[in-house]
Amino acid sequence: MRWFSWLTSSAANTLVDPVSGRKLYPIDGGIAFADYHKQETADIPIRNVAMPSHYIVPLRVNPRFTARPIVDIGARVRKGEKIGESEGKFGVAVHAPTSGVIRDLGQYPMTHVSGLPALAYFIEPDGKDEAIEPTPYRGACDDTDRIRDFLQQMGLAGLGGAAFPSHAKVASSPVKTLIINGAECEPWITCDDRLMREHASEIVAGACDLAAAIHAQEILIGIEDNKPQAIAAMQAAAANHGTVTVVAIPTIYPAGGEKQLIERLTGIEVPYGHLSAEFGVLVFNVGTARAVHRALTYGEPLLERVVTLTGAADNPGNRWVRIGHPIAELIPEMAPKPEVDRYLLGGPMTGFAIPDLDAPILKGSNCIIAASPALFPPPPPEQPCIRCGACAPVCPARLEPMELYWFARAQQFGKAQEFHLFDCIECGCCAYVCPAHIPLVDYYRYAKSEIWEREREKSKAQQSKARFEFRNYRLEREKAEKAARAAAKAAETKRRLEAQAQESHAEATASGTNDRDGAASPSAPDANDAAARKKALVEAALARARAKRAAEATEPSGENRE
Repeated sequence: MRWFSWLTSSAANTLVDPVSGRKLYPIDGGIAFADYHKQETADIPIRNVAMPSHYIVPLRVNPRFTARPIVDIGARVRKGEKIGESEGKFGVAVHAPTSGVIRDLGQYPMTHVSGLPALAYFIEPDGKDEAIEPTPYRGACDDTDRIRDFLQQMGLAGLGGAAFPSHAKVASSPVKTLIINGAECEPWITCDDRLMREHASEIVAGACDLAAAIHAQEILIGIEDNKPQAIAAMQAAAANHGTVTVVAIPTIYPAGGEKQLIERLTGIEVPYGHLSAEFGVLVFNVGTARAVHRALTYGEPLLERVVTLTGAADNPGNRWVRIGHPIAELIPEMAPKPEVDRYLLGGPMTGFAIPDLDAPILKGSNCIIAASPALFPPPPPEQPCIRCGACAPVCPARLEPMELYWFARAQQFGKAQEFHLFDCIECGCCAYVCPAHIPLVDYYRYAKSEIWEREREKSKAQQSKARFEFRNYRLEREKAEKAARAAAKAAETKRRLEAQAQESHAEATASGTNDRDGAASPSAPDANDAAARKKALVEAALARARAKRAAEATEPSGENRE
């Protein structure tokens, strides 16, 4: 028996929020679970964890953006010291979570479904936890560019799970509406709930800081109505801020998705391929809002976050965990039960089994679930699709999951794109209700990855073609330039020879005129003098020859002489 019931949008619509009196808008699809399993940890205060034996601090903030290492192996660092410089428009800086010595910079396992390693620092703590001198933000509260650059250097990234760089959203300003996401709709996870209960004033302050930076006119804090204590705490913190409205939204998964929350609160639908800022709306997680406040006010970089430890455990709860804390050294904090057979990172709908427990906690790591066969039975064998259509009503993106499944399985990726494959938010609702136990989301992820890979290969081919064509163009251009230079040189040589010939002819003519006049030109070239001497020698030789022949003609014969 599954512990859920699913509702279509017509059954889940609430048109008016009884808390704020604000109008709400319908969203499609979703699942209303019979038990969200939040009571296991929601009422336990957040606690700190013991310092681990080492930290593994990755330079890759999320799968798309990375940082450049700037500290050498063997160097001593302090808490909050920058060890990775942001690269590119979307990169964020990386900081040391405590004081200690950097022992290595290499490839270490990461908390990613692929299990692939990433470049990271291995830091050995010295136990002193010595911090650098903080540098709070000193600029104007509405100076968007300075705040954006400051948040980038503070390493701010979204704490809702995707770890998208926060400064990149601030750069999208100005907007009309700022939404702070406190929905936390996925089962088992309560880190945002506890954060709102214990740090509501800092969340509201951070929301106001963000609103000033992006010039927002109103702030909406959306919280699911199954968190009454968090709603009350946020209302009390927002009482003195006229632009802040706390809105209770119906509890249904995945109402906390960015696009779903925007549609629920504003009625605006953000299509795939467009940013919410284009429609005058920005969304930040409650944890991100608090981190922004701590960074701007106290100069604290993003070094830690709240992580829910839950599942088959004797000591569940929420913990303050620093970025880079090895999961293997965090698990004993929850005291897992003997029947635990795996650990999930994230919730049961969007999370995955951790491939290597030596991997560290990242900025987007919000929950670790100790899974047992009793809590999470292994999925039954996949059966053929019976085309029942149960997946379509629960899809929050208004897609046709069954058709996407057929196209993805048949590798007809073009058809899958025609059916808006990339509108899928991978919430897992379709796979959850499938009576044939088909892992639909896995097929969608496969199709997306194949399309991305083919696009990368196509892009590489186009770049190679462009380089080849440019090389041919360059060779032809160099050949033409060489031929032009050779032709120009030949023309110049011909012109110079013709000029010399004309000059020689003119000088020879002038020399001949001087000889006839009986006077040699004192300025005649040596070549003309040599020609004149040669001519004189020839004439003299001819004269001697004529004289000899004449003498022989007049001399008597030999007989007469005897």
